[in-house]
Amino acid sequence: MAHPFLSLDAAHVWHPYTQHHQAPLPRPIARAAGSWLYDTDGQAVLDAISSWWVTTHGHCHPALVQAIAEQARTLDQVIFAGFTHEPAARLAAALVQRLPAGLSRVFFSDNGSTAVEVAIKLSLQSFANQGTPRRLIAALDNAYHGDTFGAMAAGARGVFTHMYEPLLFEVARLPDPSEGDTVRALEALLDARGHELAAVIVEPLVLGAGGMRVWDARVLQAIRARTAAAGVHLIADEVMTGFGRTGPMFACALATVHPDLICLSKGITGGVLPLGATVATEAIFEAFSSSDRRKTFFHGHSYTANPMACAAALASLALFDEACEGARQRIADCHTWHLAALRNVPGVKAVRQLGTVAAVELEAPSGYLSDIGRELAAFSLQQGVLIRPLGNVAYCLPPYCTRDDELDRVYTVLQRFLAGERAAPLSTGGPVDD
Repeated sequence: MAHPFLSLDAAHVWHPYTQHHQAPLPRPIARAAGSWLYDTDGQAVLDAISSWWVTTHGHCHPALVQAIAEQARTLDQVIFAGFTHEPAARLAAALVQRLPAGLSRVFFSDNGSTAVEVAIKLSLQSFANQGTPRRLIAALDNAYHGDTFGAMAAGARGVFTHMYEPLLFEVARLPDPSEGDTVRALEALLDARGHELAAVIVEPLVLGAGGMRVWDARVLQAIRARTAAAGVHLIADEVMTGFGRTGPMFACALATVHPDLICLSKGITGGVLPLGATVATEAIFEAFSSSDRRKTFFHGHSYTANPMACAAALASLALFDEACEGARQRIADCHTWHLAALRNVPGVKAVRQLGTVAAVELEAPSGYLSDIGRELAAFSLQQGVLIRPLGNVAYCLPPYCTRDDELDRVYTVLQRFLAGERAAPLSTGGPVDD
């Protein structure tokens, strides 16, 4: 059944990561609850990817909805330069209490990409403010840190970035820890250009958009040791891995690593409102404290520390109790069982997992534009499951309320696809082209 607003969408909306020349109309969603999305025809779709990795406790969680409603009745928005409010102050304190020791100053922004931009700028300016400017950033191969210019520069070069190559600043590349000797390469970089190096930025233990590539905590520990000895900042981009995805609240905790800067977003509000945060050490904060106003951090966003988003984040943090920890462990155990069954199935190249993040790499051409990803996305959506492969890598990263039988459904769809089933032709209703 056609819905009137789809014609408006087709006429006026530009969707992300979508080639509109060939994409069918997107699936119209009317409501959501728990692990499920419901379209305007009432058809249910199991959200196996937490709607781009943001939904933690489930869609429309009553505690989060209530927190937003209560906050909206008292304070909806206020400029955060020269003003403050209780939800932001309480959220900053709550984050610091849960983060690795040493991180004490919270700078709020809007999303993961801006959180990364802030971290890079804080690192570079802190050195300049102290009279020892350093301009070089190092990052991992196959990394992804966002789509704004600084974040793109830090991310791996590829189809996302090639149009903008002449405008991206130099970044020293270190091998993907799942493939090469990152530590040795870092040591060589420090020997050659250590006096220039301001920071190393990493996605701790899982390279997300690069294919859910899992890497060893011992490598992260070694990176921390080498950067600390050289006076180089370690930036942990936990936009995806934060808030329980890898098991503990933050992936750095798995390696008992204490970064100088950490970037947060996605699950920070439970997935209900946009919010970003960059948390720095007191030493970095003090590098900006000066009677010279030129040493101010001249950065901000209109919706910095939006009160409703902060209230949602506080309500979300309150839900990370023993029951939530048990739910995450149950999901991890279910992943482990299913991945073991898939390991030797024809068409499967590799399986990998960390906590609630599970990935299946398919025997097919690699890269984000691999056709097999589109085929699996289309087939799974027709079966009532939202899977959005990263090229030839299918992954499941569900809300924590997802039941075992719902996870069984995700893996059944994948097994049917591997057995040769494909989507019936569609004229509308998704998926988007990528």
